[in-house]
Amino acid sequence: MSCPFPSLISPYADQVNQETFSWLVASGMIDDPVELARYREANYGRLGARTYPYADHDMLRLVTDWCVWLFAFDDAFCESDRRAAEIARALPQLLTVLDDVDDLAGVRVENPFARAMLDIKGRVIASANADQLDRWRSVTKDYLFAQVWEAANREDAVVPTYGDYIFMRRRTGAMLTVFALIDLATGHPLTPDDWRHPDVRAITESANDVVVWDNDLLSYAKERHGVNSRNNLVSVLARHRHRSIQHAMNHIGRMRDEAILRMLVLRSELESLRSEAVTGYVRGLEHWISGSIDYSLTSTRYTRAWQGTSAPRVIRHERH
Repeated sequence: MSCPFPSLISPYADQVNQETFSWLVASGMIDDPVELARYREANYGRLGARTYPYADHDMLRLVTDWCVWLFAFDDAFCESDRRAAEIARALPQLLTVLDDVDDLAGVRVENPFARAMLDIKGRVIASANADQLDRWRSVTKDYLFAQVWEAANREDAVVPTYGDYIFMRRRTGAMLTVFALIDLATGHPLTPDDWRHPDVRAITESANDVVVWDNDLLSYAKERHGVNSRNNLVSVLARHRHRSIQHAMNHIGRMRDEAILRMLVLRSELESLRSEAVTGYVRGLEHWISGSIDYSLTSTRYTRAWQGTSAPRVIRHERH
């Protein structure tokens, strides 16, 4: 998995890792002791430390807590046998939290995921301008609705078509929700015109594709015998393009390398804007690619599934 982008880690990595785990325990999103032990062992705080190495302590806590919220929601709703209707019924409280810009004073929030999201949203409000907040809320809603689509595929044992999968994976992967926090972490907000710039949109889409396709490769060993095995690009290519598992993985490797090349071309073109906000955002996208690879190759969330298996060889980690 070639990666031309720098690999860095925040000096707050260990501190934030402990603080985020304590936040997770207090949130009640994960209440099973065995599962909590797995979360402690996986060191999720180091993902934030690698993907936002430039963030100050408070902002690193925010983005790391949000990443852990996404992992917890994914494990509870998206990698479980929960039916689409169950996920749909969980949406009202979550959407209420996102839609109500106030602090929901006097409203009882019972769902632990909604309570934790309310805490995250409050910290986003404290750091974001109106455009940044709206961007994060909008893409988070897209992510939540996309989980219903994915659950319906699980429920009906459907392997989505290639076109549907590529389109929806940009939403089910939640990457736009974490990319929306990059310019909060850099301290240089993107303007609405920056965000709508076609090259900014294009480089965001390419970065999104690289991270989620890498995740499909890295998590295939973990997912291939689970309830979510059909919602993986390896499975989609094997079913609809009649490829072997190894050939599907090789093809994804070529796809993600082409997307990285597009990012390099777009980065060069965006430099002509001479915008500190855009430059910081592009570097943030690059840190997400290098950081997610580095984290995944060392976290027990992924490495445990590789041990003792005969899964196809997919990892060739290169730095340029």
